Amino acid sequence: MNLIDTHAHLEDIELLDEALARAEAAGVTAVVTMGADQKSNQWALNESVKHERQNLKIYPALGIHPGWIDASRVDVDLKFIEENIGKVVDVGEIGLDYWYKAVRKDEEKKALQRDTFRRLLEIAKKHGKPVSIHSRGAWADCVNTTIEVGVEKAVFHWFTGSLDDLKRLLDSGYHVSATPALAYSKEHRAVIENTPLDQILLETDSPVSYQGEPSEPSHVLKALSAVAELKKEKKETVAEKTTENAKIVFGF
Repeated sequence: MNLIDTHAHLEDIELLDEALARAEAAGVTAVVTMGADQKSNQWALNESVKHERQNLKIYPALGIHPGWIDASRVDVDLKFIEENIGKVVDVGEIGLDYWYKAVRKDEEKKALQRDTFRRLLEIAKKHGKPVSIHSRGAWADCVNTTIEVGVEKAVFHWFTGSLDDLKRLLDSGYHVSATPALAYSKEHRAVIENTPLDQILLETDSPVSYQGEPSEPSHVLKALSAVAELKKEKKETVAEKTTENAKIVFGF
């Protein structure tokens, strides 16, 4: 099976080359590595491809994670992303996160997140790039803003929002990604159960831990198995379709 991990943070994985060797052996043919701040953007753009393997290609994305926004350099970071937009397949990871304690009751910080997110969406729209969206605790705002800006292609990564929000993003032609959290997250399972297979991608969000186990790109097999179970489909069918979806979204 040919699988694509559509959302990982490769720079944070210990013993990365060993992890990618395991991914290659498991049938992972591509990984999209996300930028989240200045340092990870630089790594994704300049270092990530050095870790490619014979049968595993790495595609960089540039973004500003809502939890890593530096108000003093937002303009600089946005300029860097736009100047290098032709070298990447995606604007990500971007979005909103209202669950951070420092943000919950701070309207100024929420406003900074919203402004940065909208500006990143505008860059993606201008240059015809897809976006990978983090929406924890801000699902409706993320869906609304993405639709308002009119981005053509969007992946709502690890989406756990309401079924109403899900319907609106699906009706707009956007995608959601399935993670290994499907093994235990009721909210995530509900989203995948109610999403057509042709709007689902697979990801790991490596090296995030699921039930105490740090993930790596080979663990995309766990997401595959969970989707196949929920959809009552063969793994081969899910692998073929989600890989086709990823190629369409990211233009591989």
